[in-house]
Amino acid sequence: MKEIGEKLKSARDSIGISIEEAAEDLKIDPSQIEAIEQGNIESFQDVFSLKFFIRDYAKYLGLDKEEIVDDFNEYLFDYTSKLSLDDIKNEVKNKKEDNKIRSPYTIERKSEKLYQNIIYIAIVVLLITIGLLIYTIVTDSNESEENLVYGGTYELTK
Repeated sequence: MKEIGEKLKSARDSIGISIEEAAEDLKIDPSQIEAIEQGNIESFQDVFSLKFFIRDYAKYLGLDKEEIVDDFNEYLFDYTSKLSLDDIKNEVKNKKEDNKIRSPYTIERKSEKLYQNIIYIAIVVLLITIGLLIYTIVTDSNESEENLVYGGTYELTK
């Protein structure tokens, strides 16, 4: 990852663009550009967003974005394949949360579950509200029909 960061930093320096200017143009935080250039993958929560940052940054600097993305994919493959098969087997046997081996792909984020629950609750509330609205409309229309039929005074003439 450091090689990718150095390549991007070198391209930025050769063009004469500051980190702040690049960050403003790309609409990302300057610390993210610094982290990319330093090869600091831990600064990012998600490797997929990091991949898109790198792609956009390479394109912005006029580099071959496909080549940079391929380099990143190779790095990511090497990074994630460092888990040995024995470690994985032991983890399956132990199933202990403390020693859990985590991959960037399998980290479960609690905030994502919270957002999903909020969305589900909002949908249920919306459906209940729509149901009550329909019930009210139907009930009101039935009452107004009854008033039309039975509410008026009619005289029967012979």
